[in-house]
Amino acid sequence: MGAAPAWAQVRIKDITDIQGIRDNQLIGYGLVVGLNGTGDTLNNAIFTRQSLIGMLERLGVNTQDQAAQLRTKDIAAVMVTANLPAFSHSGEQIDVTVSAMGDAKDLTGGTLLVTPLLGADGQVYAVAQGSLVTGAISAHGANASFTQGVPTVGRITNGAIVERSVNFSLATQTAPKLELRNPDFTTAERIVRAIDARLGPGVATMDDPRTVALDLKGRNVVQDLANIEDLRVRPSVPATVVVDEATGTIVMGADVRISTVAIAQGDLTVRVTNLPVVSQPNPFATGHTVATAVTHISVNKGKGKKLDILRGSISLRQLVSGLNALGVAPHDMISILQAIKAAGALQAQLIVQ
Repeated sequence: MGAAPAWAQVRIKDITDIQGIRDNQLIGYGLVVGLNGTGDTLNNAIFTRQSLIGMLERLGVNTQDQAAQLRTKDIAAVMVTANLPAFSHSGEQIDVTVSAMGDAKDLTGGTLLVTPLLGADGQVYAVAQGSLVTGAISAHGANASFTQGVPTVGRITNGAIVERSVNFSLATQTAPKLELRNPDFTTAERIVRAIDARLGPGVATMDDPRTVALDLKGRNVVQDLANIEDLRVRPSVPATVVVDEATGTIVMGADVRISTVAIAQGDLTVRVTNLPVVSQPNPFATGHTVATAVTHISVNKGKGKKLDILRGSISLRQLVSGLNALGVAPHDMISILQAIKAAGALQAQLIVQ
């Protein structure tokens, strides 16, 4: 068997994940200060008023008796979110996203005050603080305004410091599992063969189309995983056609095929035929007689306009190229594809969005 082309192969690390190694989502509630009059209206955002009073009291400023006199518009209540990467340790820095909760109009130039970030278990895993950047442009006049981007959502690069790490010891995992991002029996089997060829027979086992189990007892788990992730395999991708009717976008896989079919839409006629052909070896040759098929495609649009016949294996790519050469609109192509699928001639899954 000939080797697969290098461009068709991908690394195992690019199509699989190690089970148990993942990010953890963090969330926190905080205050952004320093806004130039674009913050929350305290009379409308009660939670912002209460948070401001509580923060000032912790800093030794009593405003309970004068709460009704607070009129500042330079503060906004926000939700802070972040992803805690796997194997993060105390002292590392991660990015955070800051989103307005009240009626603040713009967070540009604001500063996030110390905000604890909690995990799903209620524990504090990071603390965020810093100046945020929205990347948006907002201008307001007496009778007109202009906004580009979303000025009520900002980001702080390296804005949180990790205070607690998630306990996960990879070195002690004697039976790690690889999870395919796109489950497929053929791809999983190729991964098993590639791993067994590198580490020895019986190391990898396919549990299901998504999971490949590894038996690494008595081995250096981290070193073996490092060797495995750079192995190259050729993934098997299901034949799929995705169409977006709103934008007229058509995305197709390389393995999409069309059986014999004839289509007529308005003055457009498309015919796809497969003719059986027998190929015989030369006299006294060692070859074998093989039955093959020659595919003919003809596309006609009105009188005097005819697309040349294409020979060979017919793919959806060739059909769409022929229709495109005739100036068929994307929405008409989508209708044709749907009709081909309804007739059972489209040998692929058709997904309409």
